Amino acid sequence: MAIQSMTGFARHEGEVDGFRFVWELRSVNGKNLDVRLRLPQGFEVLEQPVRKAVAAAMTRGNLQVSLSTSASATAVEAVVNEAALDAVIDLVNRLEDRIDARKPALDGILNIKGVLELRDPELTEEARQARNEAVLSGFMKALGDLKAMRLSEGKALTRVLGEQVDRIGELTRAVEADPSRSAEAIRARLAEQVASLMDTGAGLDRDRLHMEAALLATKADLREEIDRLKAHVEAAQALIGGEAAVGRRLDFLAQEFNRETNTICSKSNAAPVTAIGLDLKVLIDQFREQVQNLE
Repeated sequence: MAIQSMTGFARHEGEVDGFRFVWELRSVNGKNLDVRLRLPQGFEVLEQPVRKAVAAAMTRGNLQVSLSTSASATAVEAVVNEAALDAVIDLVNRLEDRIDARKPALDGILNIKGVLELRDPELTEEARQARNEAVLSGFMKALGDLKAMRLSEGKALTRVLGEQVDRIGELTRAVEADPSRSAEAIRARLAEQVASLMDTGAGLDRDRLHMEAALLATKADLREEIDRLKAHVEAAQALIGGEAAVGRRLDFLAQEFNRETNTICSKSNAAPVTAIGLDLKVLIDQFREQVQNLE
């Protein structure tokens, strides 16, 4: 299954034997697959095949599915309610000796509420099954259009995410190559700091200061964070280049990107490295926002 976005919309209209139907599908972001289905009365039998088809087409997203139906004028039957008609005629006969008025015309009687009913024709079991199959086929077309839209957006997102991950890799290499991380630069910086402290005349022990400086240098080393960032970049590139639902895994990697970058910023003792770390944080936030849209 190719990478999909979780947002999309699809609509399909159809007609079978004078019976019109419209499917509308709306998909937005969601942690899991949540299908909210709204079917008119008489179409409950479609619920299970609809849910099964959705589960086969996507794994995540909040999906709203609605079906609306209507019968054309030629398909509607006019049915006289015989009991209501008899009651009206009986009332007219009982009142004609008491009220001096013209007898009601046929159109007047038929306009009385409950006498004439317009309703969908009764279907045979075969006709009902054929109608349901046509309506379900319409849903499958709408679902196909929705998936195509999600795939198209997923393709565009994949391109953006790939560029962002490549940029994260470039910034990671920039941290690695920064001159402030060289052993010579670190020794010079620490030697300067030790000398400054000794010049204060506070009676500090030179050997102890050098030992503490060595410990600080070890703690400030960014080698592990850089190596982990590189590994996460490779993992993200592999996921983006694959054919699967990768949203959750990329979201996890975004958290790992952020964790390592925070550590780099906190351990950095050089302004250029801190600046790169801040650029990384902005880029990672943008990356994670885009990942939230992926299935």
